[in-house]
Amino acid sequence: MSNQTVQTVSTSNDKFKVALAVVAAIAGVVGFFYLKGQNKPALMCAGALVAGLAIAVLLLWTSATGREFLSFAKEAVRETKKVVWPTRKEATQITMIVFAFVLVMAMFLWGTDKILEFLLYDLILGWKQ
Repeated sequence: MSNQTVQTVSTSNDKFKVALAVVAAIAGVVGFFYLKGQNKPALMCAGALVAGLAIAVLLLWTSATGREFLSFAKEAVRETKKVVWPTRKEATQITMIVFAFVLVMAMFLWGTDKILEFLLYDLILGWKQ
């Protein structure tokens, strides 16, 4: 028996809805910058942006592909909330460890370069600098 998963093929109606959602989102962004260029109030500019994005989300919600994407986005937000972020002290300690490691590696590579330079140019080729 085969354990392959079967993906459903979205209909042309779903593809059309997704395309309309993209157009609505782009229209919201274009409307924002157009109104901003016309020196309209910031609330009106933001309203155009929010309206375009809201229409896009509503259109996406009506398509199967859009619902899958929106549920994926919700799950991503939920997983982000589960992340245990380091405290300020831990972040500072980790940053200092990284800086120390970079400094040690830089000194090691500089020393290796100088030793190889001495061996190659001074001893092997006899070029005195």
